[in-house]
Amino acid sequence: MKSLIKKLALGVSIVAAVAGAGSLASAQDIKIIAVTHGQANDPFWSVVKNGVTAGAKDAGVQVDYRAPETFDMVAMSQLIDAAVNQKPDGLIVSIPDASALGPSIEKAVAAGIPVISINSGSDVSKQLGALLHVGQDEYGAGKAAGEKLNQMGGKTGICINQEVGNVSLDLRCKGFSDGFGGTVSVLPVSNDPAEVEAKVKAALSADEAIDTVMALGASTAGEPALAAIKAVGKAGKVNIATFDLSADFLKAVAAGEAAFAIDQQQFLQGYLSTVFLANNAKYGLIPGGNVPSGPNLITKDKAAQVVELSAQGIR
Repeated sequence: MKSLIKKLALGVSIVAAVAGAGSLASAQDIKIIAVTHGQANDPFWSVVKNGVTAGAKDAGVQVDYRAPETFDMVAMSQLIDAAVNQKPDGLIVSIPDASALGPSIEKAVAAGIPVISINSGSDVSKQLGALLHVGQDEYGAGKAAGEKLNQMGGKTGICINQEVGNVSLDLRCKGFSDGFGGTVSVLPVSNDPAEVEAKVKAALSADEAIDTVMALGASTAGEPALAAIKAVGKAGKVNIATFDLSADFLKAVAAGEAAFAIDQQQFLQGYLSTVFLANNAKYGLIPGGNVPSGPNLITKDKAAQVVELSAQGIR
């Protein structure tokens, strides 16, 4: 009898081992594709990509990250269409322009590909058929920033938009304007830091009343805008804050040269969307609703703690 029990136990162990090996193999066969609008020269999106890569490693699945070289909705829709043709087990997308990208995303959903949106598009994600959205409410984050800068005495501000046409960035400026309550004008720029610095210098020189600068990206707009403020001799007279993080801007916050940075934790956007789609493919598990990754205001008391992680491409 004991011999029979031992044989049965051994048999169960072998079956379990085989099942475990089969489960691991199936996980390794899972393919997820991420298509975002992040430009190659934008450090923000390298953090998103780091999150995607870490999520794929932890979940044991394959991942392919793709983005157009410039902010180009036609090129991005083509990348989504190409991804759909490859029939991945999951698709991650950002949605900066629903009218341009909606048809391609709906094709993915119609093809039975589970879709999760990240970063931008929280307002349209569900109606396009995405399972959920991982990101922050851009208007709400902008409004919170505007209210904080108003409390700091701001009356006249500029909002630097480095991707005109990106609905999410438009919402940031709109929220900032509504929360600020004073006079706000939008300053359109490109992703070129030299151009940002030059245009901010010109704006500050042309209007002495400007006392507040809201940047929509730390590296692309926040750092050059801070340099412009110093260059025209208005350091300490003009409050500056930015969306997103960079090590150098955080150092400025820690030193009291900048007011704050808004952290939407974009690493989590890449990481969680990848892990969610991996678990969906493996087990049919998915959260029941959107997941807010931000906003978090990083002020002087918190900035020093975040600098190292920002330099590592995590914050």
